[in-house]
Parts: sequence; C-alpha cells; structure tokens
Amino acid sequence: MAIIRVHNLVKRYQHGANVIEALRGVSLEVQSGEFVAVTGPSGSGKSTLIHIIGCLDRPTYGTYEFCGMAVEHLDDDKLAAVRNQKIGFVFQSFNLLPRLPAWKNVALPLLYAGVARRERKQLALEALHLVGLSDRVGHRPNELSGGQQQRVAIARALVNHPALILADEPTGNLDSHVGMEVMKVFQELNQLRGVTIMLVTHDPHIAAYCQRRLVLEDGKIITDDLA
Repeated sequence: MAIIRVHNLVKRYQHGANVIEALRGVSLEVQSGEFVAVTGPSGSGKSTLIHIIGCLDRPTYGTYEFCGMAVEHLDDDKLAAVRNQKIGFVFQSFNLLPRLPAWKNVALPLLYAGVARRERKQLALEALHLVGLSDRVGHRPNELSGGQQQRVAIARALVNHPALILADEPTGNLDSHVGMEVMKVFQELNQLRGVTIMLVTHDPHIAAYCQRRLVLEDGKIITDDLA
C-alpha cells in the first residue's frame, strides 16, 4: 500500500527580488514498509521535499496524499494533528531535554497526546527496548554517548507507532563507527518491525543501508534505484 503519493510537486521561495525553485515537478510513491534514502548535493531540494512530506511545509503546486489523505490543503491544526499522530521525526541534533531521563524524553509525544502517565512510561520503556537501551532508561542525556542519545531520539520517534519515520541527517553529528550502529538500528526496525523510513543523507555509505535510493538534483529526482 502506498502511504506517500506526491505528484508534480513544485516549491518556490521568494528571496528578495528573486524566486528560488527548490522543487521542480517531483512525483513519487513510497509503499508501506520501505526504507528510502534521499540523497543529492547541497541545495538539491532534499530538505524541502522531506519538510513537505513531514507536513512541516506546503507545496506551491502539486498534490500530496499521505495515508490516503490529501494533505496539501489542510489547515495548520489538521497538519499538526497528522504530524503528531502519524509521523515520527529524527534530526541531526538529538533535541533531547537535558534534565529529563531517557524514558521521559521518549514519552514526550505521548504527554502531548494526553496519554496517562502509567501507559506513557510503559510505551516509552518498550520503545527504548526496541533500540537496545533497556539498561539506560533512567539516564539523562549527558550520561549517554552520542549514539545512545540518537537511539533515544529514535525511540521517541517510534513511541506513538507512526505510519512513517523521517530522519534528516541522523548520523551527521556522529563518527562513522557510531553512525553505522545507528543505521543498524534503523535497518532492524525496518526489516523486523516493518517501520516505513525515509532518511536524508549526503553520505553514500549511509544511503547504502537503505533498500531504495532517490537522488535529487536541482529540485528533480534524477535517480530512483532499488538496492
């Protein structure tokens, strides 16, 4: 089943007197359970595409269907609801709250969703178990390595069982060895749990972990390869 269908996406930005066309007619389908890398040079449109798919931005033209919903015309409140309920985000910076232990960082999306405290903790512990951090649930971010902090961020993205995880340069702040460990976590989540993942990276070694690789250049998909 296709959970993402975009057709002829165009995104234009006004920059002073100039108009910048970040996306130029992108069409794409992503099936449930796929693991997709989005690659390309700086300025190719990678982040713009992911921001639109993540309901953080809107296209100038084109259509976007997510989980069967036409989302390009949704108002801000409905877009926020889609983001909170159906999409998990993992960023280059871990975005963890320094005073909270790992499980409370993971449970934050559930707190905002109004889930009861006991259930929040149970779901957070389950998510931390999935990323191999059952022995670190009470540790604060400064007591964790960079790789462990990113695993906490992945668990937080997983905790509300989203239809899609979007990861934007998730290994960018990690050395190559730790970055590979984090990619193995993503790989296991995809292969063993069927989690649908789209991952932005400039690193071909990171992209190689994904089943499918999109290459953007000048706002267009120039390559779409299955591994």
